[in-house]
Amino acid sequence: MVRVDGRRPDELRPVEIIPNVNKFAEGSCLIRCGNTQVLCTASVAEGAPPHVAEGCGWVTAEYSMLPRANRTRSRRDVSKLKLSPRSAEIQRLIGRSLRACVDMRGLGERTITVDCDVLQGDGGTRTASVTGGFVALSLALWKLVQDGVLAQMPLKTCVAAVSAGIVGDEALLDLCYEEDSGAQVDLNCVMTGEGELVELQGTGEGRPFTVAEQRSLVDLCAKGIGALQAIQRQVLGGEEK
Repeated sequence: MVRVDGRRPDELRPVEIIPNVNKFAEGSCLIRCGNTQVLCTASVAEGAPPHVAEGCGWVTAEYSMLPRANRTRSRRDVSKLKLSPRSAEIQRLIGRSLRACVDMRGLGERTITVDCDVLQGDGGTRTASVTGGFVALSLALWKLVQDGVLAQMPLKTCVAAVSAGIVGDEALLDLCYEEDSGAQVDLNCVMTGEGELVELQGTGEGRPFTVAEQRSLVDLCAKGIGALQAIQRQVLGGEEK
């Protein structure tokens, strides 16, 4: 099938990560995946939540979409006096993904909150948030090292995420909105730098799917995540010199 933007089935949308876009946050970036744009900021605070083991730190995330991030205006969560179920589910995913790459004892008794604010949504906002969130988190940790707060980077690995799906019975990588809205199967994948799975969210939106189809989607995601991690390394390598 011919994709709406002319990409190959296994091709990512154009990706750009711009670091240090917020002068106040300890770490920040703007990530663009096609027409999806997410602002990611990482803020450091001393102290850890009560449930965290003594001597360890914590990484958490918050996610929100601006009212005109989509084609029609949506109400802000604050106007509804509670977080939407979708936003709550996505920010838990982002938090779990980012915690998978951090040595909490090496972080010490401090909390890093990664805020992911969707400026423009065109599919894949949660996966872009994970990928950009890791860059913002890494920059915040690097600042702690530069400031002498930490002796070394408490990162165990990197993480990135991408979606894949089955549209018209064909497996496609990195769905845009038009593809995602008509997908028979939708799958979001988070992986480490070693290719290990952190999270896999697969749903039969239009029909059930086989284990073989799931594997083909995961293989597509692995290829895309490898390319995303190369971009992360390029951005962070330039910032940490």
